[in-house]
Amino acid sequence: MNTRMPMSPTGAVALDRTVSDEERRLRVELAAAFRVAHHLRWNVDTLNHISARIPGTDTILMNPLGLAWEEVTASSLVAVQYDGTILSHSGVRLAPAGFNFHSGILKARGDLGCVLHTHETAGTVIGAVECGFVALGQGGCRLYGEVGTHEFEGLAREADEVPRILRDLGQGHTLIMRNHGLLAVGASVPEAFGWMRTLIDACALQERAMATGAKLRPIPDELQRQTKAQMGGGKPNLPDHSWAYWLRVAERLDPSFAE
Repeated sequence: MNTRMPMSPTGAVALDRTVSDEERRLRVELAAAFRVAHHLRWNVDTLNHISARIPGTDTILMNPLGLAWEEVTASSLVAVQYDGTILSHSGVRLAPAGFNFHSGILKARGDLGCVLHTHETAGTVIGAVECGFVALGQGGCRLYGEVGTHEFEGLAREADEVPRILRDLGQGHTLIMRNHGLLAVGASVPEAFGWMRTLIDACALQERAMATGAKLRPIPDELQRQTKAQMGGGKPNLPDHSWAYWLRVAERLDPSFAE
């Protein structure tokens, strides 16, 4: 059965578009991620993006230019093809830099379904210090072998930067974009959200430890590897009880995200 999306409450004019149950579910899940991420203070103003591919298609969903994360709803998310053709709304625009590398990553990596980018403060701090990311706590061990580094190249609007982002991401799930922000990817919205949450928490811990001025005690690589294995090795498709919790948080904050 198909479900017709309501008109966006943000003022964007929805086209006469009927969406499948699968797209509807993805829209609600993605909108929840925006609302919770705003609640956790991951984003700045109306900047940054979370994108997700509609399974089995060359179409992705992402937030339109000018809409704050706390305002995103399921129906306001823009369906857009890799070539930039917008399918779901008229009178909306997408941020050029955000669309460039979000669409580029999802087009190149069929194993990924979601890309999350933020300028969260602690992560940006770690991207601006020479030492880069250092695992100092148990939670950071999950990131062993998962954190790449991408040098700052200015606004990521140029198509030729996408291959370098993909190179620096490698087969990991997170990327520290020097002097810029953080990137996380996953096969699904919950997976990308989980990787970003782990990275931000680890960066926040490192930032606070560095602020003490005391000598840091990084966790040795072998112990990181062992602890990550105890956590399940970062494998996808493990039961994600945390995501179910965050969905409940989104409902409590404002159930209108699902509209």
